[in-house]
Amino acid sequence: MIKTEKILHLKSYRGRRVRVVREHYLRERVPCFSSLCQAACANDGKVLPGDLTHYVVPGVEVVVNFLEILEFRELQGVIFTQTACQALQSKGRRCYSRLRNLVKDPRHDCVLFANEFQEHSYRPREKGESHEQWQTRCVYEAAVWYYNHLAGMMSIVMVTEDEDVVSRFSNLNSGVFVVTFKDYLQNFWPDLQAAHELYGSISQALQEKESEDTQKEFCEHLPTEVLAAGIKSGRYIQGILNVSKHRAQNEAFVANDDISNKNSDLIGGVLVYGVRNRNRAVHGDSVVLELLPRSEWRGKVTALTEGPVDERTGGDSESKPMPTGRVVGVLQRNWRDYVVTFPPREGTQSRNSQRILVIPWDRRIPKIRISTQQADVLQDHRVVVRIDSWESTSLYPSGHSVRVLGRAGELETEVQTILIENCIHVPPFSEAQLREMPSTSATKPWTVDPVQVSKRRDLRETHLVFSIDPRGCEDVDDTLSVRRLPGGSLLELGVHIADVTHFVSEGSLTDLEARSRATTYYLADRRYDMLPAVLSADLCSLLGGVDRYAMSVLWELDVQTMAVAKVWFGRTLIRSSYQLHYELAQALLNGEEAEVPELAQLASEERDGKLAELVEALETLTHVARHLRAQRDCGGALELEGVEVRAQLDEKRNITALVPRQPLEVHETVAECMIYANHWVARKIQEVFPYQALLRRHPPPRQELFGQLVDTAQARGFSIDTSTNKALADSLNRAVDPRDPLVNRLLRMMATQAMSQAVYFSTGSEPEDQFFHYGLALDRYTHFTSPIRRYADMVVHRLLTAALATEQGAEPVEAPAGNKEMEELAEHINNKNRVRRAGRF
Repeated sequence: MIKTEKILHLKSYRGRRVRVVREHYLRERVPCFSSLCQAACANDGKVLPGDLTHYVVPGVEVVVNFLEILEFRELQGVIFTQTACQALQSKGRRCYSRLRNLVKDPRHDCVLFANEFQEHSYRPREKGESHEQWQTRCVYEAAVWYYNHLAGMMSIVMVTEDEDVVSRFSNLNSGVFVVTFKDYLQNFWPDLQAAHELYGSISQALQEKESEDTQKEFCEHLPTEVLAAGIKSGRYIQGILNVSKHRAQNEAFVANDDISNKNSDLIGGVLVYGVRNRNRAVHGDSVVLELLPRSEWRGKVTALTEGPVDERTGGDSESKPMPTGRVVGVLQRNWRDYVVTFPPREGTQSRNSQRILVIPWDRRIPKIRISTQQADVLQDHRVVVRIDSWESTSLYPSGHSVRVLGRAGELETEVQTILIENCIHVPPFSEAQLREMPSTSATKPWTVDPVQVSKRRDLRETHLVFSIDPRGCEDVDDTLSVRRLPGGSLLELGVHIADVTHFVSEGSLTDLEARSRATTYYLADRRYDMLPAVLSADLCSLLGGVDRYAMSVLWELDVQTMAVAKVWFGRTLIRSSYQLHYELAQALLNGEEAEVPELAQLASEERDGKLAELVEALETLTHVARHLRAQRDCGGALELEGVEVRAQLDEKRNITALVPRQPLEVHETVAECMIYANHWVARKIQEVFPYQALLRRHPPPRQELFGQLVDTAQARGFSIDTSTNKALADSLNRAVDPRDPLVNRLLRMMATQAMSQAVYFSTGSEPEDQFFHYGLALDRYTHFTSPIRRYADMVVHRLLTAALATEQGAEPVEAPAGNKEMEELAEHINNKNRVRRAGRF
């Protein structure tokens, strides 16, 4: 190891230049992450394949400006240098995180090379050399080092945006080619049209940025250090900006939940009125506010109006004045992909006809200025754009187009619009992911492994197993069983869940894709699966009449009290006898004539016997579920209301009607059994892994959010006590108007609106008194019962498997993640769930 010094010239927030000298250590051995390595580098993790035609080393300006092109999976063998990575870090934490995630993702053939710590690659900055020139030389030396380190077995291509760099370096080494990024794409990826279009769009946007006006339209944001000091002293307020859907031009809010300053005056949040006070902040940004004097406070406009309202006069229907502020800084941008349309041709262009103000689909987002020569061609189309910057000299943010979705109004275009606007990325599963799937076909169907049969508890001949799902369900996660045990004093209740993790190994490409999606998305006419169809609709789905692997929970319950005498967890082998839908199961419970498809071909006597057996099982299951529900009701479980509709499709899968879901007791029966299984699994994994179990908690709602519910109930003569979940549940049960049954339903819907959102968390990150699930009245809860469509359930399955192995004194096949990693995973899944709720998928 060689010790040297690295001299940095930094600028303070006041503009003063500071010279900093730091110790810098150089090592001879730094991982190269190439499968062609001849020097036995410690290449832990993913490595670049050796069967490529070349490796590509992007220059600093290419990484900073064109990272989204380098994210294309088609581009393989990409080597990001430490030099370029540090340059990107100065652009913002969001961009830096994107690069780090890209390097960590095994689905992308790219690595990070610590060139500034490699003894033969690092070059100190020379006297008179600019910072940009030094960065370019560092990247080139890294490319040369790779060529020599791999003994010339792999050509290296350095890509840059500077023609002078090409002229200076292209002829210095025969194995290292230096080309512009444009030439690289044209020569090596001529058919990757999306990359070429994106390159042109970004290049245009960069050129336009250089020629922007200098007249100020907004105040400059304060430096980060000033913002941090102001937040700490209480002068400034930090929070997430939420723009009003109904009055996007004038009203935005920072809600009480998001506010850093806990001043009691701010209990209702802070209003940001007008575009000027919003100061270039976009919906979802993490902002810093300064409160305006009380004389300038405004109220919310309570009436829905069409057209703009004068900011100076406001409207006649304003609520009482509330704390009002202005944005003085943006801590974190929340920019994403936006779907836009082009305005009508006449009178919309600036003097340069290539610069267009496009109109976002989401009305909370301001118009975005982009450069394009295709405005006429794309007049009736929807286009995806990204914001690049919003300078204080511009009334609108500047961006670039990414791709064209299609003609507005067409079904596929509108579906893609909804997905993009809700940040849902669901590309087709890759060939590499599909290669991980088990083999099955009509001529050679998949069969159970004899080794697995010997390891699992076989329930195929001993238990009557059946599923109850919505009509037409293909991804059957859960099945049930119930039976009387010998002696007559005990019942056995069984919940059997698809054993997805048997087929999906942790860290595999399929697992990483499932983790990225986090959930299956359901639309009216289609679904986007979290897992490939061979698993979600076939081998993992607990279909009727076929052998399937399952994870089961079996309880022995006292027939009279339903007290638990014994509980068993483990992997099983099941064969579901009946695949029922809710309406059929309810009809059987009601004693109605109903045809069970599985019994249709049987002789009359045999059919009647099996039907009686099935009905008895359904009745027993209903009886058990009623007891389980009563137990939770005693603890304060809430029965809330919501509106749930189902799309009715014709033979061409066009929506013909929206049908409200009819509540059936069997819905509650199935739900109660699933809640019971989730609760007991939560207890088990938290008992074995007290600091790293993935549970789900539901925090109590804030009392002020019950105001409208209490006032509405009082107007009808009812008193609502919201002090605890038990008090609220009892109050709602009493608030019944015999003359108008809709009153109670409305009050329950208002209570639902006041609820906080349930969230996943790692048990090591919260004190035990915060584990409680307010709505279900349970001290421990998780999600275990839907692993085909929820990634959280897959994580819980792995935790349960590891817990059972640990209790048996064996080493878990897959060691559970630590608390920090589990908490990061929980936050990722929570974010995906927020998106799903926002889009109502």
